[in-house]
Amino acid sequence: MQSIINSFMTALATYSKIPMPNAARYEKNAKYTLCFMPVPGLVIGILLFFWSRICEACGFGQVCFALVGTVIPVIVTGGIHFSGFMHTIDILQSYGKMERKPELLQEARTSDFSVIAAISFGMLYAAGLTLIWKENQLLLLGLSYVIARILSGMSLVWFPAAKEEGARKASFVPDKRKVRIVLVTLLAVSFVSAVLIQPVIGAVMSLAAMWVWTYYYYMSKRRFGGVTDELTGYFLCLCELSSVLTIGMIGRIM
Repeated sequence: MQSIINSFMTALATYSKIPMPNAARYEKNAKYTLCFMPVPGLVIGILLFFWSRICEACGFGQVCFALVGTVIPVIVTGGIHFSGFMHTIDILQSYGKMERKPELLQEARTSDFSVIAAISFGMLYAAGLTLIWKENQLLLLGLSYVIARILSGMSLVWFPAAKEEGARKASFVPDKRKVRIVLVTLLAVSFVSAVLIQPVIGAVMSLAAMWVWTYYYYMSKRRFGGVTDELTGYFLCLCELSSVLTIGMIGRIM
């Protein structure tokens, strides 16, 4: 039980900015941290749902919901995933040798292209949110943040790790079998829930998330020799964006 509590606290301290008193002490015996990686996503989904209801009740409008809604995930996570997105974009546009790319990911880099990519990402994200206002769409949106983090955790226990990350990942996830079972179960429940909430949109959103996950596997293996924390942030942002656009556009058509 202590290991589960420690894992829960460590997940919140690692993957979000939710205050955790004496967070460092929870890292001891935190074997199942990745199992709780979806929790910050659930928090983001709840906050967005209530923010949408506030905007509707106060007449703030859909644009206000979308612009603030774009920032809410950054506030909850502290932007750690978005930082990985920008760094990865920067390296993917470089022409260095593949052996150097994992090393470059650890360096603080912000090129003009990564800034342009970040601005473009924010505009697309906000555009998708302007199309989301129905209750079932908001429920799917909240679920999408959970699904993205489940897939992120699965990538860390299934995908090969880049060389310099291999030893650290092995110590961070000592019992991969149990973590895999928990994450696969959570993913199956999430996919079924998405289809029950809205069959067509839920199914397309789930397929889009799996497509991004598959792309992430082949790209990370070919371009970087395996996954890293920075690449995980890159995937998470792309997965969330695919869900927002899918829910918004298909929901508008239907």
